[in-house]
Amino acid sequence: MRRQISTILLTAALVGGLTACGGGDEAGSGSDDGKITLGFSQVGAESGWRTANTKSIQESAKTAGIDLKFSDAQQKQENQIKAIRSFIQQKVDIIAFSPVVESGWDTVLKEAKDAKIPVILTDRAIDSPDTSLYKTFIGSDFIEEGKKAGDWLVKEYASSTDPVNIVELQGTTGSAPANDRMKGFGDVIATEPKFKIVASQTGEFTRAKGKEVMEAFLKSNPDIDVLYAHNDDMGLGAIEAIEGAGKKPGTDIKIITVDAVKDGMQALADGKINFIVECSPCSAHNSWNWSKRSTPAKPSKPA
Repeated sequence: MRRQISTILLTAALVGGLTACGGGDEAGSGSDDGKITLGFSQVGAESGWRTANTKSIQESAKTAGIDLKFSDAQQKQENQIKAIRSFIQQKVDIIAFSPVVESGWDTVLKEAKDAKIPVILTDRAIDSPDTSLYKTFIGSDFIEEGKKAGDWLVKEYASSTDPVNIVELQGTTGSAPANDRMKGFGDVIATEPKFKIVASQTGEFTRAKGKEVMEAFLKSNPDIDVLYAHNDDMGLGAIEAIEGAGKKPGTDIKIITVDAVKDGMQALADGKINFIVECSPCSAHNSWNWSKRSTPAKPSKPA
């Protein structure tokens, strides 16, 4: 069902973008076989979520009969800018990308606009005040995801008056999900003085970096009650570090993550993760939260 939603969204956005641009004659020339040609720049393959997202995009484009030109930015903004300029030179019909970071896109998107090639932002937004540089955004409400993580924490410790020491593994510095998941979570816990973030550092959305940073957190902060990780992969890396320190993840240190990839859900079932906010890679406009104590097959309403 989610793949069907993804296909419908992609096709509708492409057709809508071209229509809004005044039709194929005004947009890029694309291919001569009548197919829509899409140039897509992906962030990279930093996590299980991103790998699943890439697969969904590729399968959805194929199902929709779209000619996909795919580029992996390897988490570097300069690579995405080069890819977008290459798509402009190739005169694709439409450009879509998941921005590595929020800032620094105006110049290259103005080039796409001047070439009359519509742009779609997927998964992540940009912070440009000029909304005419892109046609639409398909993605999650990352602030709401952070709030859901914070809401669970507040409820979990509702009966406790003791201080709660939290460490935070942030996503890629400057990225929309890192900025917004941090803000949403912070806004909720700020209402309770007992919650204190004692350390917060980027884990770059990767399992290896999550483990490395968590090891450092454990050495500098011996009394950690809660870990909030901006994605499952960092949380899974942190679990390795916690176990390596002789502590029990999910018990000695409560763990909150975002995504609900397969490995994350297994860790949830095993009691190593206490709460996951789901962000589906197949229909990124939806975000549901899951708890080990709730019924997994029945997510809440989309945010």
